[in-house]
Amino acid sequence: MIVYKFGGTSLANATRMKSVADLVTRDDEQKVVVLSAASGTTDTLIKLSAATAEEGELIIQGMEAQYQQYVSELFDYTDCKQAAERFLEYTFSSLREALGKSLPRDEKWFVAYGEIMSTSLFSLLLVERGISSAYLAALDFMRIQEGEPDMESIKKLLPEIMTAAGDVKIYITQGYICRNEHGQIDNLRRGGSDYSATIIGAALLADEIQIWTDIDGVHNNDPRIVKKTSRIDELSYAEAAELAYFGAKILHPLCVRPARETGVPIKLLNTLNPEAEGTIIHRENLAEKGGVKAVAAKDGIIAINIRSSHMLMAHGFLRKIFEVFEHHKTSVDMITTAEVAVSLTIDDATNLDNIVAELQDYGTITVEKGQTIICVVGAFRKEDAGIAVQVLNPLRNIPIRMISSGGSESNISVLIDSQYKQQALEALNKDLFGH
Repeated sequence: MIVYKFGGTSLANATRMKSVADLVTRDDEQKVVVLSAASGTTDTLIKLSAATAEEGELIIQGMEAQYQQYVSELFDYTDCKQAAERFLEYTFSSLREALGKSLPRDEKWFVAYGEIMSTSLFSLLLVERGISSAYLAALDFMRIQEGEPDMESIKKLLPEIMTAAGDVKIYITQGYICRNEHGQIDNLRRGGSDYSATIIGAALLADEIQIWTDIDGVHNNDPRIVKKTSRIDELSYAEAAELAYFGAKILHPLCVRPARETGVPIKLLNTLNPEAEGTIIHRENLAEKGGVKAVAAKDGIIAINIRSSHMLMAHGFLRKIFEVFEHHKTSVDMITTAEVAVSLTIDDATNLDNIVAELQDYGTITVEKGQTIICVVGAFRKEDAGIAVQVLNPLRNIPIRMISSGGSESNISVLIDSQYKQQALEALNKDLFGH
């Protein structure tokens, strides 16, 4: 069993969806295909959920025209095309009916239609091609409790639903959408459809989870900023999570967790270049040589410095500091400590003013915005010598605000002013990768 996941750009038009159908039917392996909404649909549905009846009607008319064109180009035979047209008629009738409800409306209910439309049309396309397939409604098995996947329920419900659907080659389901503990329509906001795919792969103990996007796997630096980058063949789960967290165009870091817990490998592949090798994410091979694998950058960082003579020999000082961030539900990325000072970073300014106000009870506070975390990822084992020098030497001409090393064997991070970001990435690319 292999889980395939395709994002919105892979389904942006009828030609793309046909290519996805070609990919999932090119072999006889049994698979679950997880689809996002077609590109742009989710944003449109969010607007629709907050629109007046008059504005909403115009939005629906635009969507109808777009999807009618999609259907006309997707199907070759009358029966399936007519079935798709009836489905669209029913869908947009339901959306129009929902517009009659007063504001505020349930945004998550509206958004769910994006994935339902893409999977329904894809299912009909496979029917037209005579492919052995079954449609599985994610709302029937994907469950969350307090925002986190309820793996026990999913492991129980999903196999039952697949058994009821019959022994087919391809099961089609939606990414992103789910039900919460109250039975309400909800979604996996962090990681979206990628998260759905890794949850499903873990629940089924699949042989592999394949995430299909529009790039050839993971690159060792940001190709939008650095001219010469190369694809990484393999990453450990820990390395992939670190890269994702620190800004690489890869899975959301939470998406790695279900696969990591069950040992199911994840492969990142390119729908526009399906023959490319891609990147595989799996358990670390401790026998392999360590070293640097990739660099990522995370912008929009805020550095906060708390300077206080009360820190000296004081028990519980750091606990009090972190309680302020916990109270305001704000995560800390990096932290360094000195005898009378603590420096840390956050990437969410929502509650910054309130945080600073509370921290002033503990010392003198300074705030620096416009910072960037440069993260160097690899297998940095405790016995390896010279890794920190290897990472820091290329940055010798760049002012470094903070350094974080030792907290993870997969990550060495530095904080710099964002104006030096490109210079830092290019210097690391030249010295670490020879580009």
